[in-house]
Amino acid sequence: MSGLRVIRRQRQNADDRPFIVIWESTRACPLACLHCRAEAAPDRDPRELDTAAAKELLHQVAAFGSPAPLFVITGGDPFQRPDLLELIAYGETAGVRVAVSPSGTPTLTPDRLRAVHDAGAVGLSLSLDGSTAELHDGFRGVPGVYRWTLDAWDTARGLGMKVQINTTVARHDLQDLPDIVRLVVEHGAMLWSAFFLVPTGRGRQLGVLTPAETEDVLNFVYDVGLTVPAKTTEAHHFRRVALQRKVLADAGEDHVRVLGLGPLYQQLRDRADELGLNDGGRRARRPPLDVNAGRGFVFVSHTGTVHPSGFLPLGAGTVRETPLPEIYRTSELFTGLRDPDRLGGRCGACEFRRVCGGSRSRAYGVMGDPYAEEPWCGYRPGSFPHQRELAALLADSPGTAGPGAPPEPVRHPSPERRTQQPEVT
Repeated sequence: MSGLRVIRRQRQNADDRPFIVIWESTRACPLACLHCRAEAAPDRDPRELDTAAAKELLHQVAAFGSPAPLFVITGGDPFQRPDLLELIAYGETAGVRVAVSPSGTPTLTPDRLRAVHDAGAVGLSLSLDGSTAELHDGFRGVPGVYRWTLDAWDTARGLGMKVQINTTVARHDLQDLPDIVRLVVEHGAMLWSAFFLVPTGRGRQLGVLTPAETEDVLNFVYDVGLTVPAKTTEAHHFRRVALQRKVLADAGEDHVRVLGLGPLYQQLRDRADELGLNDGGRRARRPPLDVNAGRGFVFVSHTGTVHPSGFLPLGAGTVRETPLPEIYRTSELFTGLRDPDRLGGRCGACEFRRVCGGSRSRAYGVMGDPYAEEPWCGYRPGSFPHQRELAALLADSPGTAGPGAPPEPVRHPSPERRTQQPEVT
């Protein structure tokens, strides 16, 4: 049994180059989303990277080597930048694949989407935070967003674009998740991503999930992975769940009983049954990719500051002064986050720490320490009953000591590393 079948490893060395670079091209956006990490504003910031600086950023991404990381232009609303199409097209010149993650606004017209496709965008990412206009528009703060999003989704699919649908998992849509998956099935998508809220920006005002609720939702996402290609964002313990479920399935054991899943999981399963979502349809699940903040992932803000994640507001430098590859490879923040033995609390003692690591963004948002334990994880290290089988599952995974290996002493970050930088993303 191979761990590579359950968890996908990055093909490149994560110490050398990231899998993906997200660029916050602007914070300008007409929406007022309840969870917005950027606390977006209606007007563009004069400090934004201009066209020349953005093209230089593309060259810096290409400098990581071939194949270059995927470059995603996000916001705010990237359509607020008049040079968006120019930058997408320039990506091909620089040798960088470019995808776009726009906001669901009236700017998402068929003509603009066609222009984005013609300019060379390799994919489109859209947000859907409710299966009805009432739920989605209420969360996004503007009437009509739901319809604009569905229309843009269908248009992009009609153009032959790869579409990823992102769903914020929060109090407002917990019971609605199966109905959202139904829409993903009906409209078609390359990938559905369940994004678990991080308390930063406006998201600090929203209610948090309990660890037990998080476990229930993660197991639901695993279940529907045989219906739609599914992943999670800022819920890295989904990789732990995938491993646990694989071992339990091979052992013929009831995952509900062994993992202690609760009423929310059963409610989600029952609704999925009603919608016919548990009938499968896919031959295999999409194995979750082993990526975390600063470990295969980079975020560049609208002003050029570099962060391990868009939801982790600690900065490691600016691309205006230091090349992005140098920041990623050598900065203390990035190298520290790539060291699982720096994790504290339960994460530091956990047998899954090398394939999970927890959300460093949520740890910082809740605990004020990017190395603290994952606040939305209820797993007790060592409590999974099949440690021997788990160790065998991961034995051939590169860079993994195996889940049974005892953790080395945890080294906590220095006080200066915990200091929040001015740029909040």
